[in-house]
Amino acid sequence: MHDTLPLLEKTRFPTIHRARLDTLQVNLGYKCNQSCLHCHVNAGPNRTEMMDAATLALIPQVLAARDIATLDLTGGAPELHEGFRDLVRTARRMGVRVMDRCNLTILFEPGQEGLADFLAAEQVEVVASMPCYLATNVDKQRGDGVFDLSIAALQQLNALGYGHEGSGLSLNLVYNPQGASLPPDQQQLQADYKRELLLHFGIVFNDLFALTNMPIQRFGSTLVSKGSFDTYMDLLQRSFQPQNLPGVMCRSTVSVDWQGWLSDCDFNQQLGLPLGTTGLRRHLRELLETGLGEQPIRVAGHCFGCTAGQGSSCGGALVA
Repeated sequence: MHDTLPLLEKTRFPTIHRARLDTLQVNLGYKCNQSCLHCHVNAGPNRTEMMDAATLALIPQVLAARDIATLDLTGGAPELHEGFRDLVRTARRMGVRVMDRCNLTILFEPGQEGLADFLAAEQVEVVASMPCYLATNVDKQRGDGVFDLSIAALQQLNALGYGHEGSGLSLNLVYNPQGASLPPDQQQLQADYKRELLLHFGIVFNDLFALTNMPIQRFGSTLVSKGSFDTYMDLLQRSFQPQNLPGVMCRSTVSVDWQGWLSDCDFNQQLGLPLGTTGLRRHLRELLETGLGEQPIRVAGHCFGCTAGQGSSCGGALVA
């Protein structure tokens, strides 16, 4: 695995500061039932890092102490954490909006029986990876047979009400480019997804989030190996749009790793960059006593991925 951080630190990015914290994004662990090429976490079946019970118990306390409205659960496959369902129940009882970043195929893993029913009963928002509406493209990026399982999972979620207007069950899909290119126009792509998935599989969903591939971890290392890292970085920098800066997710979200350490975003977490610009690590437990204020955010070259073209965040494009 090539280390891309030294390459990213050579690139200057505008200074940005935090706004009000409204989302706690928690990585429950790196274990996953898939190993996707674009995965910036380098997750997979052989990863063993999982959040311990003491750190997990801090999450509801911090949600209450900082009056945080949204809990965004990610991984790996967050559902593989044995405390996932209890955490979801607790957060929902507090009135917190819960998002599950789901790879869809997890619904069919041993031990995950009833997962879809559980998510629906707790009114968890499902944000599901679906890099294309064509089987060949999905299986190329995520593994043989993943497309068919993903379709079956979406149909199962639809049967429970997910994606249907007025159901109160939100189902959003996530698109990633196949390689070193920017995502196409999100609105047009969403229209294509809705048409093709409904026509061929009877599937409905709410929104499509188009995300830019970040030049870090597995994807960044692949770029280095192919000699295309600099070319991709040049594309991101040439496509920089300053109007995207106010909407970047790091201004209102804090990322928590499986050990409880804080970073400005999920990408910084994977680069080993602690919260802010002091270089000092801060732990989740510190948020019980104090907030984050308007401190500066740690930036590097990968931040151009969030601000290139239409922009990219955990909620998709930043501009219409």
